[in-house]
Amino acid sequence: MSKKGEERKEKERAFLENGSKVLEKLIVSCNGKPIPIRSFTVQQLHQATNNYHNHLGTYWFKGSLEGRLVLVKRFPDSKFLADFVINDLVISAQMSAHANVLKLIGCCLETTSPILVYEFAANGLLADRIYSSHVIERQHQFMAWERRLKIARQIAYAISYLHIGFSRPVIHMAIDMESILLDENDVPKLSNFLVSVSIPEGETEVEAAGDFWSLKFKTPEIEATGKATEKTDVYHFSRCISKIMDPTILAEQQLQAVLDLTLRCTEDDPQRRPTMVDVTKELRRIERLLLASDLATRHRDVKWRSSRSCYAN
Repeated sequence: MSKKGEERKEKERAFLENGSKVLEKLIVSCNGKPIPIRSFTVQQLHQATNNYHNHLGTYWFKGSLEGRLVLVKRFPDSKFLADFVINDLVISAQMSAHANVLKLIGCCLETTSPILVYEFAANGLLADRIYSSHVIERQHQFMAWERRLKIARQIAYAISYLHIGFSRPVIHMAIDMESILLDENDVPKLSNFLVSVSIPEGETEVEAAGDFWSLKFKTPEIEATGKATEKTDVYHFSRCISKIMDPTILAEQQLQAVLDLTLRCTEDDPQRRPTMVDVTKELRRIERLLLASDLATRHRDVKWRSSRSCYAN
């Protein structure tokens, strides 16, 4: 068999194997409800990304398909990673309708590890946006406290939907600054569902033992029992809050409210942590507190300018 024939046969094998796994997971997780996912060829994605020269992150590449900018997520082609990528694909497909989740457009199943295609996020990773605003302005302006707070609240909202929006709660398991991207308006988009896991029906926790979780995303409950709950995401999310909320730009009242929330989210006992729904509500409350403070400040400024004007006259 010629080399081209072997390559074609390998693509067909990968397509059938990956396709059957994706279909099986979608049937189980979506109760048989069909979710349309576009299929792209290896050649289409090579052309779209200029042979993967437009590198934007560890696994992210900028591309253009049918006149539309996209993000292409490509992992090393290995059987070990394939199941993780398929998990990412399936949960992304389920969550794509959410305004604060990176929308999955389609995938390529012709490689051992599927290649995923998403909507474009013009402002890139949240980590780059936050950290670059600390040092140099680059093409972005400094990110104000109000916008940071809104980003935190919107991501909390997306995680809440993972926990309550399905018949079985889904734990993200890997919430960090690298899992959040920003569109051209700095609207955050949650991504990276590689190791996300559903809690079995009738249970409140799920096995999470293993090197990946115990080393990179360990929490007190995973260390103690090897099991994770929805509150595991709460613990991980608190790490994001502490990085998003720069204490040097917070008013004392807002800073204290954020610190109190962070401390509650990192309680050793998961039962003492708030739910993500409660976290979302608290962030909304802090937003309103900030708005009220701003309005009061503007009112004082108007009165001051008015009094100055009267005095001058």
